[in-house]
Amino acid sequence: MAAPPERRCWEREQARLKAGVVEQDTEEWQKDPNFTGLERVGGVDLSYIKGDDTSACASLVVLSYPALQVLYEDCRMVAVTAPYVAGFLAFREVPFLVEAVQRLQQEEPKLRPQVLLVDGNGLLHHRGFGVACHLGVLTDLPCIGVAKNLLQVDGLARDELHREQIRSLQRSGDTFPLTGTSGRVLGMVLRSYNNSSKPLYISVGHRVSLDTAVRLVRSCCRYRVPEPIRQADIRSREYIRKQLCAPLEARPARPESSKKEAELEDESDA
Repeated sequence: MAAPPERRCWEREQARLKAGVVEQDTEEWQKDPNFTGLERVGGVDLSYIKGDDTSACASLVVLSYPALQVLYEDCRMVAVTAPYVAGFLAFREVPFLVEAVQRLQQEEPKLRPQVLLVDGNGLLHHRGFGVACHLGVLTDLPCIGVAKNLLQVDGLARDELHREQIRSLQRSGDTFPLTGTSGRVLGMVLRSYNNSSKPLYISVGHRVSLDTAVRLVRSCCRYRVPEPIRQADIRSREYIRKQLCAPLEARPARPESSKKEAELEDESDA
């Protein structure tokens, strides 16, 4: 199958933006063991109408920290025109998320999040520049990639060794590093919830270290999925149902994962 004409342009744009990624902590609150000074944590999500790859709801929520109460939400129906190409999801979804952050900045600047949690990968990516990096560079906000499935890059594989390492995660907070054949640590596998043996895959997006990213994600988990992402997902699908005035099931943004199943799992684990 021939590559879409956008691909070469997207590759150049990824390489250009990647130069702006900062892989270290840049904020004072990040350096504090208790994240003193952190008051607002954001989460973003895109949910698609079942059977329609072009109609979606873009959602941004901001939660208080550490209480994790929703302070702000913005849900908008959007028309998605860019094709889905593996490794280039950001070009399909990030523009709508950037617009949501810009609206927040204009309407409620005091509620601007100090960090964003993104349902997807950051440095754990084919070219080291996933959705969390892309959104972080364009908004200049600290961003963390939180994925529910392993992206198999740089020799990483869902093989028996990986499954054995997952089984070794006995309790909430247990981790192991994702080290590629290049020798680089691309992310961390985290068991985020005692009642779920399925881990999360944490990676740096922008302006945050991997250690800080893992600690913050863990502190935001009431269930398996961290609350900012979980609330963005729940609210985007509920918005779709209300807009269509019918009990339609919203489906996940990514063909290879199921947000619906993940949320149901979380709720049954509660």
